[in-house]
Amino acid sequence: MKKKKVEFSSHTGNLAPMRRFVRKFLDAYPFSERERMLMVLGVDEACTNIIRHAYHLRDDQLISLSLEGLRHCVRMRLRDYGKQTEAHAMKGRSHDLIRPGGLGLHLIRTAFDKVDYILKARGTELVMTKNLEKAA
Repeated sequence: MKKKKVEFSSHTGNLAPMRRFVRKFLDAYPFSERERMLMVLGVDEACTNIIRHAYHLRDDQLISLSLEGLRHCVRMRLRDYGKQTEAHAMKGRSHDLIRPGGLGLHLIRTAFDKVDYILKARGTELVMTKNLEKAA
């Protein structure tokens, strides 16, 4: 099992290095270029949602990202300590509405095979799993 972890503040300037970190981790696995790109974008979108919704654009709050390479899957755990949103309240907008925003959850659910929101005593843990069997 391969494991990597990075912690960073909720400043948007940290998103590009985080994307490179995820990309480098994923390069060791037999995913297609499209699958890698979608997973990197999905994690980026999840971080953006944390910054926007859990931390209300504060740039000094902790985000923790753990990456695990397991026998049959890759699992990414994204942890925040901000305002919680109940999982049932997180709804992306309809695909056919032409306006900005609201497609991030669709992107995350498209990029990963399983997406779980775990409400903690403080904050939320988002667990995103991509199966290796489906990799091209």
